[in-house]
Amino acid sequence: MQPRPLRTTVIGSYPFPSWLEFASQNLGQFGRDDIAEIQDDAVVCAVNDQLAAGLDVITDGEQTRLDFNLSFYGYIEGIELEAAPPRRFGPPAHDQRGKHPVTGELRAPRGLGVVEEFKRLQRLTAHAKAAAASFPTLKASVPGPYTLSGRLLPNAQYPDRAALTEALLPIVRAELSALVAAGCTEITVDEPSMSCYAHREDPSKFVDVFNRTVEPVVGKCRLSTHLCFGNYKARAVGLRRYAPMFPAFLDFTLDEIHVEMASREFSELSIIAQIAKRRDVAVGIIDVKSYYIETPEDIAARVRQCLEHAPADRLSFAPDCGLSQTARWAAKRKLAAMVAGVELVRKSL
Repeated sequence: MQPRPLRTTVIGSYPFPSWLEFASQNLGQFGRDDIAEIQDDAVVCAVNDQLAAGLDVITDGEQTRLDFNLSFYGYIEGIELEAAPPRRFGPPAHDQRGKHPVTGELRAPRGLGVVEEFKRLQRLTAHAKAAAASFPTLKASVPGPYTLSGRLLPNAQYPDRAALTEALLPIVRAELSALVAAGCTEITVDEPSMSCYAHREDPSKFVDVFNRTVEPVVGKCRLSTHLCFGNYKARAVGLRRYAPMFPAFLDFTLDEIHVEMASREFSELSIIAQIAKRRDVAVGIIDVKSYYIETPEDIAARVRQCLEHAPADRLSFAPDCGLSQTARWAAKRKLAAMVAGVELVRKSL
């Protein structure tokens, strides 16, 4: 059951401040200490925005996951720098993202960087946590091996995506174990690629991959997964239906499954009843693809709609996806409205 009925949470990512967008495109002008200072300052901004909103669960906003040596692929040996995408101009879409050619054995002897991110979050929130009577849960998010394999080009050693996934699986397992050892009590294993391709693949194979990935940390932390349909520049990439995933995905070994609902006008909302019989369910109740700013009353109505299908102690609420593709001014207002709307309902229960 949820640690708190009708919990408010986030997926992981948060908008970069404008100055961080500029700095990330000009890292060559900064020294090592400058970059460390930039990272700390950006995380402080993300944390303060989430605390101001009143969330029950916060993250570091993934503020240090920049597209240079700080990306996940920058930690993995056996790949080349990202190859040019097949299309650079025209309407934005997922084919404007490049892929990494694989050149050797895939290894990550330094991990994937998430442990360092979490330790930074611990350090930067320690004073506020010590001074507060209660403090939000700190959550980390890690890409699952299937999703992580999507930006790699197969070769003779790893001839297809399944082989790439198997090579990445122990790397992600090790990162999850290291996170728990560092004191992380809540982890989201992001596998949006599984939800994007479940309609054309055997979902039971995805379940097997996921469960082998999280096996070392089951029972040692609160585990969740995020199932959405893509949000690159507000564009989806998969068939936007949950039906092909269930009931198979109920066999994931975890505590909570997050589903994207707001941008889909709450289509298939009844699926949360099926999930809630066996798992907690986090409902995406904020549309990160729209600049309509939901009101607390909007949110309260959506929460009540969810309560028709699942009990309060099985429900939490979040944006549909990470907020990295949403402007910060809108993200702040959306999160504040989400928390206020959920609180309206919580007081009435």
